Amino acid sequence: MAALAAFALAQVPVRGVLAQLGGGLPGGLEKIIQARELTPDDVEAALKTYVAPGSYDEFLLFASGGQAGNIEVIGVPSMRLIKNIAVFSKDSWQGYGIGDDDSKRLFKQGAAAGKVQEWGDVHHPALSLTHGQYDGQFLFANDKANARIGVVDLRDFKVRQIVKNPLIATNHCGAKLTENSEYYVEGAQFGTPLPFTDFSPMSGYKKDYRGAVTFWPFNRAQGKFEAGKTFTLELPPYYQDLGGMGKKVSHGWVFINTFNAEMATPGALEGKPSMEVQASQREMDYLHVIHWKKAEELLAAGKLKTRLIAGMRVVPIDAAVAAGILYNVPEPKSPHGSDVTPDGRFIVVSGKLDPHVTVFSFAKIQKAIAERTFDGKDDFGIPTIKFDAAVEAQVELGLGPLHTEFDDQGYAYTSMFLDSSINRWTLEKGPRGEKPWSLVEALPVHYNTGHLSVAGGDTTKPYGKYLVSLNKWSLDRATPVGPLHPQNLQLIDISGEKMKLLADAPVVGEPHYAVMAPTKLFKPWKVYPEIGLNGLTLKKSPTATMPGKERIERRGKDVHVYMTAIRSRFIPDRIDVQQGDRVHLHITNVDRAQDATHGFALSAHNINLSMDPGLTVDVDFVADRSGVFPFYCSEFCSALHMEMMGYLTVGKAGSGRAGK
Repeated sequence: MAALAAFALAQVPVRGVLAQLGGGLPGGLEKIIQARELTPDDVEAALKTYVAPGSYDEFLLFASGGQAGNIEVIGVPSMRLIKNIAVFSKDSWQGYGIGDDDSKRLFKQGAAAGKVQEWGDVHHPALSLTHGQYDGQFLFANDKANARIGVVDLRDFKVRQIVKNPLIATNHCGAKLTENSEYYVEGAQFGTPLPFTDFSPMSGYKKDYRGAVTFWPFNRAQGKFEAGKTFTLELPPYYQDLGGMGKKVSHGWVFINTFNAEMATPGALEGKPSMEVQASQREMDYLHVIHWKKAEELLAAGKLKTRLIAGMRVVPIDAAVAAGILYNVPEPKSPHGSDVTPDGRFIVVSGKLDPHVTVFSFAKIQKAIAERTFDGKDDFGIPTIKFDAAVEAQVELGLGPLHTEFDDQGYAYTSMFLDSSINRWTLEKGPRGEKPWSLVEALPVHYNTGHLSVAGGDTTKPYGKYLVSLNKWSLDRATPVGPLHPQNLQLIDISGEKMKLLADAPVVGEPHYAVMAPTKLFKPWKVYPEIGLNGLTLKKSPTATMPGKERIERRGKDVHVYMTAIRSRFIPDRIDVQQGDRVHLHITNVDRAQDATHGFALSAHNINLSMDPGLTVDVDFVADRSGVFPFYCSEFCSALHMEMMGYLTVGKAGSGRAGK
C-alpha cells in the first residue's frame, strides 16, 4: 500500500504510471488503473474523495435547491446526497405538504398576496451563528420568488417556521445573519410599491416604488422569528442584491449592493431597450452601508421615526439619513457579490461587468463618515461617500467576477462566471509571501460558475480545506439525459500550494449558494426523545395515542381516529364512515427503533404522511366520495411491510354507515 500512496502523490504522465508503481499494488488495481487510463492525479482525487462504507464525511454541504424549493445536504468529500430538506415545495417522500395539518399550516403562514404558494426559489441558505461561527443549531433559507424565509431546526432537519414579508414581493439579500443570529437580514430584490400589493403604474416608478431591508429578530429558544420586534428600512427603488454582514470590528453594520441605479423599467413591446441594456448604462451603482445596531438602539429608545405599513415598522429614508444609519458608496457597475473578510475589516464587491474585485476598507468608510467626505447625495437624499475615500484596493481577476469567500490560510476565492474559473488571490498579506492584493491562481471549472462555498468561508474563522464551485452549466460533464441538464458541483482541494479539482457532482434543481460545516458540529436526534411529539412545536401533541388507547370517536359529522403505527400494523386498521363525514386522523408512530419511519398512503385522496419514530401526525379531510380505499405504510419498514395496511370504507350519503 505504500506504493499506492506514492503513486497517488506522483505527478507523472499516464504512460509512466506502471513504471512508477514498480509492481507494488495489490492484485487487480494495476489492471483497473490501466483499463480506465487513470492518471496519478485521477487516483489522488479518488483517494481524497473516497469515504469507506459505513464511514461519515468530514463536512456537510447545505446547497440551495433553487426553483426546486429545497435544500440538498451533501457529504464532503464524497459528494454523496444524504438528505433533501423540503422547505417551500411539497415532497411526498417526507409527507411534506401532502395532506398533513402541520405542513398545511406552514404553507398557509407563507401565503403571498392571499394565495398559498406551493413552490419556492431557494437561493441562500445560512447556518446559525455564535460569535460569528457556525453553531449547528438552525438553518435558514430564503425564497426569492415570494419573499419568504424558512427556519430549519437541525435537531431533526425539518422546517419549524415559514414567514412571508408583507412589504416586498421578492427577496435576494438573504439568508444573512448577524454575528450571534440576533437578526436575519432580508433585502428586497426588485422595487415595488410598499406594500407590493398596492398598485402604482410604472410611469411613477421613481416616486412610488421602493426597495427595503427587513431585520427579523430570531428567538433561539423558540426557534422562531419574533414578528412584533421586526423593523424595516425603506430603501431607494434600485434593485437590492446581496448583503455582507459586518463581523468583529464591523459588527453592527450591513453592506448591501445594488444594481439598476438607473431605475430602468421594462417595456420591450413599447420599443424600450431590454432591461440588461437599460440597467447597465452607469459606470457605478451603489453599495448601501447600513448601521443596523444604531437603528435598533434608536428604535428601542423611541428616537427613530417609523411608519406602520402592512403591520410592519418601517423607517423612512429621510429618517434613516437624519439618524446617520444609511449611506451609499459607489461600486462598479452591475455588482453581484458583497462579502466581508473574516476579521470584518474589508468588504469585497464584484461588478459583473468589471474585471476587478473592489475592496472597501471599513476603517476608511468610518473615517469618511466622521469627516463627511461625501460626493453629494443620491436622488433620495442619501449621502454618497467618495469612492476613493473608501477603497482599499482593486484586484484584476478576469471576466465576470461574482462571489468571494475566504479560507483559513488568508486567501480569498472569487467565482468567475465568464472565465469559468475559481480564482485565488491575496488580501493585504500573501500567505506564502505573494504580493498583496494580487491574483495567485485561476483554476478552470465546468462551466460558468455562480456561487462558491469554502468550508466556513462566510464566518469569522473559516475551516478551509475544501471549496465547492456551484456551476450553472454542465454541458458535457454528465451522461446526457435529455435537454434539461443537471447543474454541476465541483469539489476542489484548496489546502495546498495549488488548487486541485477532485470531483464532479451533478445535482438537480439549481443550486445557488451553499454553506459547508464540519459534520461533528451537528448533533441531530436519531429518534424523537419521547412518543407523541408534534412535529412543529416539539411538544406533546394533544392527539398523541399510546398503545392500548387506540379508538374511533364520532362527534356528529366529525370522525376522529386515534391510531398507532408500529411494525407491522396500524390500529385501528379499518375506518368506516359515511359520505360527507369529515375524517380526522391522528397517527402516532410508537416505534422507538432508529430508522423505523412509517408512512401512511391513502388511495385516491392525495394523502401521504411520513411519521418518524415518536411523532404524532394529524390530517383531516372530507370523505366526499363513496367507495373502498385501501391505506398502507409507504415506507418499507419490516419483513411484513406489505401486510401493514387497512381500509377506509365510505358508504353513500343516506345509506347508513359503511361496513355495517
